[in-house]
Parts: sequence; C-alpha cells; structure tokens
Amino acid sequence: MKNYCARLLLMSMALISSAFAAEGKLIGTAGLTQLEGSGGGGIVPWATLAGYDSRDEISVMTVATQVNVDDYRLNVLGASASFYDRIEVSVAQHRFDLKTLGGDIKQNIIGVKYRIYGDVVYSDWPQISAGLQYKRLQDEAIATAVGAENHSSGTDFYIAATKVHLGAIGGYNAVWNVTARATKANEMGLLGFGGPENNDYEMMFEGSAGILFSRHWVVGVEYRQKPDNLGLKEDDWKDFFVSYIPSKDFSLTLAWADLGTIAGAEAQEGVYLSFNGQLW
Repeated sequence: MKNYCARLLLMSMALISSAFAAEGKLIGTAGLTQLEGSGGGGIVPWATLAGYDSRDEISVMTVATQVNVDDYRLNVLGASASFYDRIEVSVAQHRFDLKTLGGDIKQNIIGVKYRIYGDVVYSDWPQISAGLQYKRLQDEAIATAVGAENHSSGTDFYIAATKVHLGAIGGYNAVWNVTARATKANEMGLLGFGGPENNDYEMMFEGSAGILFSRHWVVGVEYRQKPDNLGLKEDDWKDFFVSYIPSKDFSLTLAWADLGTIAGAEAQEGVYLSFNGQLW
C-alpha cells in the first residue's frame, strides 16, 4: 500500500508539472478516464476520446485510481493515447486487494475506441463512438473457484453516445452519456467471464449525467448495469462524483461509490479517488 501511494503521489506531481496539453477542445469536454482505462466517466466509458487532441494532434493521458470499499480495494494504473480525434488506444492494470480474506487479483486490459460520428459540443446530435476492452487475468484461481466458465480472458464490446449542452441548466453546461455494453465479465472480469447461470453475451446499459458549474468543476452521477452469471447476486454500480479540472493538464475526481454485493460480501460502499493527466 505504501509503495502504491508513493507512486500515486509521484504520478500526480508529474501530471501537474506537464505543460503540453493540446488546445483543440474546451476544457472539461474530454471527460476523464474510467476504471478500465477508456476515456469517459469513472465507471462508464463515454463516446469522448481520452485527451484534448484536435483532428491534427495526438494526445497521451495517464491515470491513477483507487476505489476503497468495505472488504475490497481496487487500484488502477493506466495510460491512453488519442490520435487525431478519431481513435483511442488504452491500457490499464487492475490490482484488486481482498482486504478481509488476504491476497489480490490482477488483471490487464487493452482498449480501442473509434469515433464514428459527431462532436460532443458542436454537432447537433451526440458524439457516437464504438469500442472494445480485452481483459486478461493474471490470477485465475479465484475465477475458477467461483465457477467462471472462462477464467482467463474475455472481451467487452460497447457503443456510447455523449453530448454537452452549453448553458442548458440555469446557464450552466450539462453533459450526459449513454452506453450499451455486450459483456460476459463478472465484476469487470476480476471473477472471470461467464458462469453456470449464463455463458452468453448480455447487453448491459450504463449512463452518466453531470453539470459543469464552471470551467473547472463538474458534479454528477453514474449508473452501470451488471450481469449475474455466477449466481452471486452481482449488483449494479452507482457513484456520485465531483471533478476538479484546473487545466487541460490535470484533473482530480472524488466520488462516493456504491458497488453493492461483490462475491457474496454485501453493501460494498466507499471512496473513489482518481488523478488524471495529459502528458502531451
């Protein structure tokens, strides 16, 4: 834990000192980086691409996130690159600490997203993007023990629509996103993929909504539907977040996350903290 906190501090200092943010988009409209490494909210991938690159620029983002609930702690380190406001490539590593049982589960994720249509601010209709997230477990023992059909790897596919409405609510900007995800993943893949209750892809729906009270502050909520392939009562996820975006180089998000029941442990609620920054 001490080593992780030290890395988190060093990364945040590096992010604050970076001075290479692209100038192509309005501050705050690039969104954040979600738990699986894709550009978006905290738990939901959006149609936005990670970074402020315009159509003749490249941007690179990094993220460090921790979600600390009653019986578990999820640490995430990731990076993403956005090319010419069209394609996003991302990588992330999960370390899921079993605080009460001891031990951890590690998972690597590679993501790709393609902007199909529109601009989150300037087009009449929402920006629309499609993506995938390939997930591979480094530790398969627990996925096997809980009965996952595939205890090594799986791929999620999603399509997302995101729109920012300027001055929509009392003169403040508003943002919303809806995402449809085809998945077999149990708890994002940390407990494997598929199971005795279901081994087919299911369509899950996710959403986010927020208000930009200034160029630098965003408050919002998110919801993520989850499958229950293992019969362990996998609950949907919710969070309530506040993001501070002092510049295009750096943002800080604090949230209260309600993850429900995870692997039989009920009422998993706690703090979500994420540092997100643009290197260039």
